[in-house]
Amino acid sequence: MQRTSDGRHGLAEQRTAPPTVYDVASAAGVSIATVSRVLRTPDAVREGTRDRVQAAIRTLGYVPSGNARALAGKRTGVVGLLLPGFDVVPDERPDLVTDGGVRVVDDRRHVTQPFSSNLYFDEVLRGAETEAWQRGLALMVAAGRGSSRDVIVNDVAGRVDGLAVLAQTVPDDLLEHVARRIPVVVLADDRRSHGFDSVSVDNAAGMRTLGSHVIGRLGIRSLAYLAGPIDSPDDMERSAGFRQALDDHGVPVSSVRVVHGDFGRARARELAAQLLDGESVPRAIVCSNDQSALGVLDAAGARGVRVPEDLVVTGFDGIDAGRFSSPRLTTVHQPMGELGRAAVRAIVDRLERREGPPRATRLPVEVLLRESCPPTL
Repeated sequence: MQRTSDGRHGLAEQRTAPPTVYDVASAAGVSIATVSRVLRTPDAVREGTRDRVQAAIRTLGYVPSGNARALAGKRTGVVGLLLPGFDVVPDERPDLVTDGGVRVVDDRRHVTQPFSSNLYFDEVLRGAETEAWQRGLALMVAAGRGSSRDVIVNDVAGRVDGLAVLAQTVPDDLLEHVARRIPVVVLADDRRSHGFDSVSVDNAAGMRTLGSHVIGRLGIRSLAYLAGPIDSPDDMERSAGFRQALDDHGVPVSSVRVVHGDFGRARARELAAQLLDGESVPRAIVCSNDQSALGVLDAAGARGVRVPEDLVVTGFDGIDAGRFSSPRLTTVHQPMGELGRAAVRAIVDRLERREGPPRATRLPVEVLLRESCPPTL
């Protein structure tokens, strides 16, 4: 090796070519295909062989090339998940004072965290990550910041083998365009009629069962329903389930006050305040999701309205925040993590079987009775 004038080794001479998959295969005494299986699906390889390959990878410092995998196998080893933008909540901060270099925040007025409305998506994301990891895949998440949906979707679609999209996040015509290139799975809606594979939960049955408990078991007839956005497939199904519960027990739909929120806690708090400050206060407020129900609990607590003694409150989703609210929230629990996992499985299944009609996966739900709406009053 040549030295520089001051006796040091030149950096250019110190560099060597990065190890390749061929080097790993040679060092481990296996085929290139075996190395690929260890990288993608290690559990499918015998332990002794897997250990030799992994030891060679560590010794050589080998890092798989995503571009090389794509060229060799026409796959990137990456699946995409497109969720609504997380930057829709303004970054508002309370009044600040300073104490040296540390900011001191008066946070007494703020009940919610800036991103609290995304707890549902956190669970879906965690499930998708877990399933992708177990299958030797990477997960690319797009949250919709700073660009149009067309640009984001096309950019992500060009980098992944398949894409999972939350219903109503992307227009159907754009999804149809993407589906010509890669498998597309729609979350939280049965989209077989549009030609897409889908993963959803039994929203209608869950809300019908919960509504029947409130109306039939507890005998409550003075009701308000806090719905979500009018274009949400989840909310449409849940509202239909609630109407079925009303019909089952002979309660006219016209007797129920229905207000539409945005699935967010802050807006629900405002709407609940209007309901609780009005002349005719409902005995129960059934909410289309948990974040809305938590907003109702906020408004009730601020007015000294006791739950469930004065007001019964229910939600839908089963997010962790409902287990720690005061009182704890009665809800319909949907398997949010499994929703993400099922979406990744659906992408993988479609990659292996590209032909055939659209497939729908419907996951079950369960009603969790807690203190905000107990088994009996």
